[in-house]
Amino acid sequence: MLDLVWRRPYVLLPLPPLFWAGNLVIGRAYAQELPPFGLTFWRWVVASAVLLPFVWRDLVAHRRTLLAHWPVILGCGASGFAGYPVLNYLGLHTTPAATAAMLNSTLPLMVPLLAWAIAGEAPRPRVVAGIILSFLGVGWIVGRGDPATLATLSIGGGELLVLLAVGGFALYSVLLRWRPRDVPPMAFLAATTLAACVLMAPFWIAEEAAGRSLPVEPYAIASLLFIGIFSSLVANAFWNRCVATLGPALTGASFHLMAVYSSALAFLLLGEPVRGFHLVGIGLILLGFAIAVLPERASSRPRSHSRISQVLTDCLSRLRERSETRSGSG
Repeated sequence: MLDLVWRRPYVLLPLPPLFWAGNLVIGRAYAQELPPFGLTFWRWVVASAVLLPFVWRDLVAHRRTLLAHWPVILGCGASGFAGYPVLNYLGLHTTPAATAAMLNSTLPLMVPLLAWAIAGEAPRPRVVAGIILSFLGVGWIVGRGDPATLATLSIGGGELLVLLAVGGFALYSVLLRWRPRDVPPMAFLAATTLAACVLMAPFWIAEEAAGRSLPVEPYAIASLLFIGIFSSLVANAFWNRCVATLGPALTGASFHLMAVYSSALAFLLLGEPVRGFHLVGIGLILLGFAIAVLPERASSRPRSHSRISQVLTDCLSRLRERSETRSGSG
């Protein structure tokens, strides 16, 4: 059954945003009870404990390659697996889950910006236009529908922390370009989760020393298991599978489902309202993403049509040759 589902990436596609939306809602619901550094540390401990029994042979077999690529592994662990959740959890202390999810919708447009800054891949003009429009939507959400509010925002605002978190995950996405290709994806994922554990351990110890411990309560254990298994391990495994089979453009578009899931879950479970500026902001973000992505699909159509025309032309030519040969022999 699992193998059957695994072979159908379209079934997997809507699940990672759902698991990540659950993570945001849990982080918002228990923002005061669950310490951010401890929650981040233990979520990757749980993910590593579940994953290692299945990939430890690959880790041993590819240990030299992994050690040679330690800067990439460390960078991915720091930006995507450590920095992204911690900054989100800190931002959720003052930011509603629905707003945080909508700000997370800028991820597919932050990636080309960082790819240009780091890898020198200049985005096309339409991508730049989409990025600008998307960030107008971000500004509308952060300013709560009043542009004058942006001037009064403090640098430590929850929304800005969430945007920094998204920037961290975008950096992780760019760093994946330098992932060792001969290492199995799940083994690389395990190495990155272990790196995140090592990076978060000092912050967790300092948080424990300050008197903030992860409570040993049923709700805390259930939240940790859900985040560690589904939001951390299963979501990333499904996401990577969809990227490999469906491509990054289509998979990246599904990331916007997290805003829909989070808004619905926050409304149903936390009673958080969805206001007009939320809808306007997410509309601008989605429009910007469409402008950035759809031309790529449109530009691929002439090539596909030309290939089809070429195939048809070849087939007609062969049929004509055969008919002439038969008529000549008759």
